[in-house]
Amino acid sequence: MKAVVTVIGKDQKGIIAKVSNILFENDVNILDISQTIMQDMFTMIMLVNMESDKVSFKELSQMLEKTGEEMGLSIHMQREEIFTSMHRI
Repeated sequence: MKAVVTVIGKDQKGIIAKVSNILFENDVNILDISQTIMQDMFTMIMLVNMESDKVSFKELSQMLEKTGEEMGLSIHMQREEIFTSMHRI
């Protein structure tokens, strides 16, 4: 299953490292990534592949959200098909 991870918040050291390490530790592969900094706001969107049975979608989503809270960021994960249908023009 593919999912979209979004990260938004004040720029700080280690955001990409922290998020990608959580994904790595749970056998989740990053398929595509885009990130930018607008003034002091960090934004990132990742397309990930969750083929491993190591962690459920819900568990991984909760881990990412908890990390976001700890870092003062908004981190959310959605299934790719839901994200795509919500953002279809």
